[in-house]
Amino acid sequence: MLRELHISGLGVIRDLDLELTEGLTVLTGETGTGKTMLTVGLALVGGARAGAHLVGPGAKAARVQARFEVPDGWGAAAAGSDDVPADWVEDGEVILARSVGADGKSSARVGGQLTTASALGGLSARLIEIHGQHGSLRLLDPSTQTAFLDRYAGAQHVAAVAAYGEAYRRSTAARRALRRLEDDARDRERELDLLRYQVDEIRTIAPEPGETDALRAEESRLAHGERLLELAAAAEEVLAGEGGVAEGSASVARALGSIVELDADAADLAVRAQAVAAETSELGHDLRAYRETLALDPARLASVRDRIGELKSLQRKYGPGDAEVLGFLGEASARLRSLSGADERLEELRSEVEALGPEVTALAEQVTAGRVGATAPLAEALEGELQELGMAGAGIQVTLETLPEPGPSGAERIEIRFRGASGQPWLSFAKAASGGELSRVMLACRSVLADLDDVPTLVFDEVDAGIGGQAGLAVGRRLAHLAVTRQVVVVTHLPQIACFADRHVRVRKEDGLARLDVLDDQERIPELSRMLAGLEASEHGASHAEELLAEAARSRQGVP
Repeated sequence: MLRELHISGLGVIRDLDLELTEGLTVLTGETGTGKTMLTVGLALVGGARAGAHLVGPGAKAARVQARFEVPDGWGAAAAGSDDVPADWVEDGEVILARSVGADGKSSARVGGQLTTASALGGLSARLIEIHGQHGSLRLLDPSTQTAFLDRYAGAQHVAAVAAYGEAYRRSTAARRALRRLEDDARDRERELDLLRYQVDEIRTIAPEPGETDALRAEESRLAHGERLLELAAAAEEVLAGEGGVAEGSASVARALGSIVELDADAADLAVRAQAVAAETSELGHDLRAYRETLALDPARLASVRDRIGELKSLQRKYGPGDAEVLGFLGEASARLRSLSGADERLEELRSEVEALGPEVTALAEQVTAGRVGATAPLAEALEGELQELGMAGAGIQVTLETLPEPGPSGAERIEIRFRGASGQPWLSFAKAASGGELSRVMLACRSVLADLDDVPTLVFDEVDAGIGGQAGLAVGRRLAHLAVTRQVVVVTHLPQIACFADRHVRVRKEDGLARLDVLDDQERIPELSRMLAGLEASEHGASHAEELLAEAARSRQGVP
C-alpha cells in the first residue's frame, strides 16, 4: 500500500508531504487548491506522459516520490524487465520517483536507480490503480468493455485470451510475410535468372587473382619473339664472342694479377677486375639461358590473347580487374543463395499459416465460450452493485456480436448496454447513461473486479461527477466497502462521500500554494459544513455534517 507521497514544484504544490494509512482516505478542498495535482503526481510515478507545463511557477523541476509497502517476496515476482533493478525492494518497501524539468525532460527511478518511464509504469500498475476525472468515459470504449468482461471471466479465461492474441499475432505476421513473398515472386524470379547467368559466366571463365597482368606480360614476349631473339643474340655476341667483353675482362684481371705480384698497391684494382670478370662470365651464361627461353609460338600467342579477351569481357561487366570480378562473384553467389532460399521460406510460411489457422480458430472458440459464459453473471453482478449505489431498476446487458473475421481481440465485438429503468430500451452507455450514471457504473465495475485482482491501492478522482444527495451516500458506502480489503484514496467535492473517510485530509491554498491539514473528528464538521453550505460556521451546515457522520458510522457497522 501507499505509505507516503512527496511532491515538489508540481503546479501549485511547492513542497508537500502526505502520509497515508489503511482504509479510506478522502481529500477535500475548494476548487483550485491543488487536490487534483495529487493524483497527477501519482499518475507521473505511474509512467504517465510528462511535460514542462506541469512544472510550477518559479520551480526548476517537478518531483514526485511515492513510498509503497509491499509483502515479502513481492518484488522478485513483480520484476520482469531488464529495466528494473534487481534490488528495487528494500526492507519491505519500494520507492518510485519521477522528475520533470522546466525543459520538459523527465527521468524515472525505482529504488533510487534510473529506469524507463515504461518500466516505472509497469511496476506501479501492480501497486496502484488510478481512476481519473475522465475515467468513467473509458467505459464508452469497446476495448475497455471487452477487457472488463475478460477480467471478470477469470484468470483461466484471461490466459486463453492472451494465448489467442499471441496466436493471432503470429498468424497475421505469417500471412503478411507470405503475401509479401508471393507478391515479390515475379521480381525475384527475374533477379534469380540474372544472378544464375552472371555466376555461371564467371565460374565458367574462372579467373584467378593477378591472372590478367601475368598474361599481358606473356603476350608481350610472344608478340615480340623475333626481335627479342635478335637483340639477345647480338648482346650475347658482344659479351661472350671472340674478343668480346667477357674475354677482355678476363685479360684485364690476369694483367692486374701480375701487377700485384710486383706492386702490392694495385691489389684493390686486381680484386675489382676479378669481380668484373666473374660477373661478366655469369652474365654471359644468364643471357644464353634467357635466349633459350625465347621461342616463336603463334599458337600459344593466340591462346593467351583469347584468354585475355575472356577476362576483359568479365571486367567490362563486373569490375576493372580480376579482384573486382571475384568480389562480384562472391556477392552474387550470396544473393543467389538468399533468393533461392525464398522458395523454402514460402513453403515454411504456407505450412505455418495452414497450421496456425485451426489453432487461432480453436482459441477463438475457447475465448468466445468464456465470454458467453460470463455475460449473464457479469450483468447480474453489475446490476447488484448499481442497486447498492442507489440505481434500483437500472439494468445491464452484455452483448456479443460475431465479427465477419476474427480480430486481434477475438471473434466478436463486446458491448455493455445500459437502461436506467425497467421497460426502457437497451442502449449503449454513450446514448443511455448520464455523467452521474457513468461515474457510478465505473465504480460498480471496479467493485465487481475487487476480488479478481490484488492491486493494493485504488485512487478515485472526481468519482462524484454528476451525482449528489442519496446517490452520493451510496457511492460513499461502496468506497468504504472497497476500503475494507485495500487502501482507497478519493478526491471529492461531495460531503456525502467525505463523511465515510477513515482519514480526512483538507487541501487549502495559502499564499498561492497548496497546504495539507489532516482533520480530526471535530475539525471534519466545519469542513463538511463548508462542502454542504459553503460556510464553515453555518449552524445548519454543522448539524447536517454531524448527521452525515452519524449516517456514515451506522453504515460502516453494516460493512462486512
